[in-house]
Amino acid sequence: MAKDDEKRPIIIIKRVKKVEGGHHGGAWKVAYADFVTAMMAFFLLLWLLNVTTAEQKDLISSYFAPADPRISESTSGAGGVMGGQTMSEEGAMTDDKTPVSQQREPAEGVGREDGQDGVDPARITEKEIDAELERRDEKAFKETEDKLREAIESVPDLRELSQNLLVDMTPEGLRIQIVDQEGKPMFEIGSAKPMPQAEKLLRLIAQVVRDLPNKLSIRGHTDSKPYGRDNTYGNWELSADRANASRRVMLAAPLDPVRIENVQGKADREPLVPNDPENARNRRISIILLKQSIAPATPRADKTTPPKTTPKKDEPANRRREEGVIYFP
Repeated sequence: MAKDDEKRPIIIIKRVKKVEGGHHGGAWKVAYADFVTAMMAFFLLLWLLNVTTAEQKDLISSYFAPADPRISESTSGAGGVMGGQTMSEEGAMTDDKTPVSQQREPAEGVGREDGQDGVDPARITEKEIDAELERRDEKAFKETEDKLREAIESVPDLRELSQNLLVDMTPEGLRIQIVDQEGKPMFEIGSAKPMPQAEKLLRLIAQVVRDLPNKLSIRGHTDSKPYGRDNTYGNWELSADRANASRRVMLAAPLDPVRIENVQGKADREPLVPNDPENARNRRISIILLKQSIAPATPRADKTTPPKTTPKKDEPANRRREEGVIYFP
């Protein structure tokens, strides 16, 4: 038996121990995830730097390193740019109080859309307030123009008068004009009495602008045709009387009298068709919704209902003036 065992071949079995994954394991995925997260945070930072304004960057910077003592005096951080806690909590170091010059109060609702200011009101400059009012006026004017056109199209009696209504933007504000057309006058010839269709348009305009805070300027215009029953009544008087008659119709719509900023007679000095001074379209009433930066929307005493005046002996009754009617060259 021993000899038989010696004759048998020696068999060597090599067993290879396999390691799952080897250099292809999952550790690299963790590093890659960290890299992607860092890149996402980096690009988010770049995006924030791009969309924020210079004022917002300054506010964020001043929050962490306040140079203005008013920031450390604030009792709450809820209204601040970061919306967190402030440096004035008990136990914190605060600067000595220093007097701050009085600044213009910001308009109501300036700041966030919910009416709460995103920054300290004392730091809002007059320029920023005007810019905010300008933005709100532009939005309100666009909505007013759309409402006016929709209202005209929805009323069959007014639809045919759409050609008599012009709406455009001017440096003063939104201008709404009621113009004459050939065969479609808005006032009786040579008179300040508005035609029924003109009264409809004036009442509609008053209803559309009723809820806006902007002041109104009403201006009358004529063509260049000589007019005058005598030497004491001409296009100046006629344009002013038509503007004032338009004011009365709008107040009866009703419209708050304090909304009227002024009533002006322009005669033929600002023709709508300069190349044709006698064109019927030059005879018109302009109603301008004034920007709040020009005429602040603050309530004041009603001065639009003037007392009756007694004309002079040498002044005819048709030249009676009403306080608030202005004749502008």
